[in-house]
Amino acid sequence: MLATPPFDAISLRRPGFSKGARMRLLRRLLTFIVVTAAVIAAIAYVLPREVAVERSVTIKAGPQAIFPYVNSMQATEAWSPWLDRDPDVKLVYSGPDSGVGNRLVWESEHPQVGSGTQEIITSEENSLVRTALDFGAMGTATARFELKPDGEVTELTWGFVTDTGMNPIARWMGLMMDRLVGPDYEKGLARLKELIESGA
Repeated sequence: MLATPPFDAISLRRPGFSKGARMRLLRRLLTFIVVTAAVIAAIAYVLPREVAVERSVTIKAGPQAIFPYVNSMQATEAWSPWLDRDPDVKLVYSGPDSGVGNRLVWESEHPQVGSGTQEIITSEENSLVRTALDFGAMGTATARFELKPDGEVTELTWGFVTDTGMNPIARWMGLMMDRLVGPDYEKGLARLKELIESGA
């Protein structure tokens, strides 16, 4: 808990409170604010620069049944955890229908959807898909879908990595990234699992 600022706003208006005393208290307040901001910024640079979020699900299907749903931006519409938040989101696709170069541009006024681009940059059949994300002023990231078959089931891992750089605010936000993004990843993977296992 932060210490109480060293001033009393009411006392500043009391009769007999000299101008010099008021100025000294205001300088102390300013010093307190500057020192606090400096400490917060300094701590930020001790925090991890790279932030990662990862969730996995086991699906009763071979990787060949799952791969098409993660190797195409168009196919992700069937299970995306974010599209429900804004039915009016604008989606524009370009490049091939799947694989490397398949690209999505989305635009939304909803703060939890926002705007940006996502493009597949790696596609290894039935094994791995990597995408490059660009959120504009919010920064960039890389996501991956990794498929590991085990008998009659496949473990699908959805991961996300971003570099917060030297921005102290972004580094503090990085501490909350797992709590902010993780539940959406869980929701999306659960939808995909249901979609594939139901044979829809």
